[in-house]
Amino acid sequence: MVALLSNSQIQQLAPQVPDWTIEGQQLKLVKRFKDFIEAIEFVNKLVEPSELAGHHPDLEISYNKVTIILTTHDAGGLTEMDFTLAQKISALS
Repeated sequence: MVALLSNSQIQQLAPQVPDWTIEGQQLKLVKRFKDFIEAIEFVNKLVEPSELAGHHPDLEISYNKVTIILTTHDAGGLTEMDFTLAQKISALS
């Protein structure tokens, strides 16, 4: 099982993903796009890095807004996997 990060470890890693917010045991990013098509095109870009990492975000899509939530469900909170995938997702933007 992947190890949960301590609060101090989370705070150390947070600057590596400045566009993301920490909400409890989750990383959250809200992206806005011109329209629904651009939002879905962005969501489609998430498939490859998520599959390669074997780690999948929770997604909410509302017309031109995509909310991405990362947490390691099996571990019950934030792990290094979440921060690694957050960095890869940020690089797509």
